[in-house]
This record gives sequence, C-alpha cells and structure tokens, in this order.
Amino acid sequence: MSVRRLVPASMTARLVATVVLLVALVGLLVSALTTAVLRDHLADQLDDDVRAAQRLVMGMPGGPGRDPRFDNPRGRGVGTLTAVITSDGSAGAVQSGLTETALGPEALRRLASLPANGRPQTSEIDDLGRYRVVVRDLGEATLVSGLPTTRMDETINELVGWSIGFTVLAVGVAGGLAVIVVRRQLRPLRAVAQTAHEVAGLQLSTGEVGLTARVPDQLTDERTEVGQVGSALNTLLGHMETSLDARHRSEQQVRQFVADASHELRTPLATIQGYAELGLRADAAPDQVLLVLGKVQGESHRMTALVEDLLLLARLDQGRPLAREEVDLSRLAIEAVADARVVAPDHQWRMELPEDAVEVTGDGPRLHQVLANLLANASRHAPSGTTVTVAISAASDGTRVSVHDDGPGVPVDLQAHVFERFTRGDASRTRDSGGAGLGLSLARAIAEAHGGTLTLESVPGDTTFTLTLPS
Repeated sequence: MSVRRLVPASMTARLVATVVLLVALVGLLVSALTTAVLRDHLADQLDDDVRAAQRLVMGMPGGPGRDPRFDNPRGRGVGTLTAVITSDGSAGAVQSGLTETALGPEALRRLASLPANGRPQTSEIDDLGRYRVVVRDLGEATLVSGLPTTRMDETINELVGWSIGFTVLAVGVAGGLAVIVVRRQLRPLRAVAQTAHEVAGLQLSTGEVGLTARVPDQLTDERTEVGQVGSALNTLLGHMETSLDARHRSEQQVRQFVADASHELRTPLATIQGYAELGLRADAAPDQVLLVLGKVQGESHRMTALVEDLLLLARLDQGRPLAREEVDLSRLAIEAVADARVVAPDHQWRMELPEDAVEVTGDGPRLHQVLANLLANASRHAPSGTTVTVAISAASDGTRVSVHDDGPGVPVDLQAHVFERFTRGDASRTRDSGGAGLGLSLARAIAEAHGGTLTLESVPGDTTFTLTLPS
C-alpha cells in the first residue's frame, strides 16, 4: 500500500492527525524523561541506603569477622542483604523482620563473582530478584551489602503506566479539541470554496454573464492567510467579470456589425436587381438601358466603397501594421480642404497652418482618409454657410490636427456613440442621406493604428474633432 494513500485527503483530517501525533510524541517524550529522571533519583537514594546499611554492618561489635548472622539485627531494613566472602568459606543472609534467611550456595557464588570496587551495582540473585549491592574488599574478607530494587521497580512501572494512561487521555482530548478548533478555523476557507463553486457552476461560454458572487468582506482581510485567498479570489472574479463583459459587448458589436453591414449591402443590391430587371425587359428603350447601366454602376461603386471600408476596419482590428514613412501633414490638409471646397462650396473653409511644413511618420493615404472623413462629416452634418476651420499645431504629446465648425453640434445623446460603426447623425441635421456611418469609426481606427487618438468636443456652435499623432 502506498504511503500517500495512508495520508488523509481532507485538510481537517491532516491537521487533526498532526496535532494528535505531536501531542502523542510530546507525551511520550515527557514520560520517558520523567521516568529516566525518577529512576536515577530512586537509584541514588537506594545506593545511599545500601552504603548506609554497609556502614552499619561494619560498625557493629565484633565487626564483619564474625559470622554474618549477627546477634543484633536491629537497624537493618527488611530485605537487607549481608554476605561475607572469605577464602575459607562464605556466608550470607537476607533480613526478613527480626530473623534472617541464609543465602544459598548459588547466590553466594554469584556475589563472589562481582568486582569488589566499592561502587553500587545491580545483580540478579537467584530466588531473590534484583538487588542493588556494594562489594567492598576488607583484606581478609569481602563484605557485600545490598537492598532489593523491588520498590524502585514498582514505582517506575507505576509511573510508566500512569504516563501511558495520561498520554492516551491527552491524545483523545487533543484530538477532540483539534477537530472542533480546526473546523472552526477552516470555516472561512469553506466559505471561500463555496464562492468558487458558485462561480464554477455559471455558464461562462456565451451570452451575458453577471458575476455577482463574491467572497464576503470579512473574509478578505489580507493579514490572514484565508483573507489573502479571499482577496485574491475577489480580484480574479473582478477581472473575469470585466473580461466577460468586454467579450459580451464585443459579441454584440459583431452581431450588430454583421446586421448593419448586411443592411447596407442589401440596399445597393436591391437597387441593382431592380434596375437589371428593368433593363432586361423586352420593351426597354436604348436610353432606358443606358440609365439602368448608369444606376447599376453607381450602386456598384457605392457597394465597393462600403466593402473596402469594411475590409480596412477588419485589417485594423487584426492589428495589421500600416506603412511607416515621412508624411507632409500640411500638404495633406491642403489637399483635403481643396477637395472639400469642391464638394461643399456653400461652406466657409479656413486653414490655420504653421509657416513650416509639419511632418509625421505614418501611412499617407490613410491619414488623408482621416482628414477627408472629418471634413466630409462637417460638410454633411452642418448647414450651408457653416465655417469649417482646419488647424495644425505642435503639442507636448505630439502633433495635433483639429477640425472645427460653428454648426449646431453633435447631439449629446449621440456623442458617446459617434465613433461606433454604422452610427449616423440625426436626419434633421443631414443635407445628404448618403454614407454608411463608417467614416468616423474608420478615422479613429486609423488614428489608433498610428499610436494616436481622435476625440470630440461639441456644444451648439462649437464642435471640434482633434486628431493627435505622436511626434
């Protein structure tokens, strides 16, 4: 079985398991250290008692040279072992109340084999158990004194048992408290996850998407880890909402663009079809056929211009680069105004140009198209006698070309949409109903393709389109 499978998948389970494991390890470590310290302490006490018992034996009348079954056993505790090892013979006994129990030959041989270094040592004595003994060489004999480790061992075993019990109890209590605390602490994270699940359940592929789901403000405190996650998720959802709204607007614009383009193309096509049917009639006169061909040619030119504008917009939308060459902007302005005078002689056309020629880097034909569209817009939507002024000036952010007229201006409700495709001015302000509503959108697209801007400021009697191109 893989070790990874043994690890709980839930964060709650992993944290609780970690807490329980740590408590168990700490409990076992504390128990082991406590047991070791207590064992050393009890062993030291027992060693002191053994030494005291030996000094007591050595201080008795007659000394250890007598038979170890001393006449006065008072002063020696129960279980005290005393033995004298000599070359002539060995004898020993264990105190049991006021009487003594003699040691057997095997026990005496075991004691005789111990080193006589005067230091406490542990020995397992047959039929008696473990003893802590001190073996001292007295020259003519070897004196062995000892005390049983039974009480010390019982104390240590009892301590180990209590330690294990308390450790198990602590592990159980810690596990229960850990489950409660961890679940409470992870509750905000579950709320963040719930928000993410709500967003994941939304249909995001098409259509308008309203991302109203957000992590509550109380869970976005960036001083906490959960708050950082919640704040990051809210930021991500905000970006998603902005992107989805932009996508939806783009989809709507594409649909509207296709619908408007279809409508614009349908009109000349219907006209061409009608005149073609008229020209194909058997009774059509030659002059009617010529009229039909003229109308067909005119509508085809109109449709060709519309298709070319649409293709140019598509290329600009794809980010295709324009030509980069030195362009005399002053000359373009003069040519555009000269053309406008021919088309709209009833307007007053003025120019404000610097003495020196103004040159920029860009696509000459496209920049000429921008100026021509702006002047055509002024001539088409302003009444006769309107003064149109074209001015070129240098600015800190580049070169500015302004087209100003003192006509009635652009309606307020139309100003926000004037650069959108297929947007037309109010019919009451229009002398000529021609145009597909692509001129200003093309002008702005060309300006942006040059890294510039095209803006509008309009109030009645003061309308200005400003084209700014980088130097």
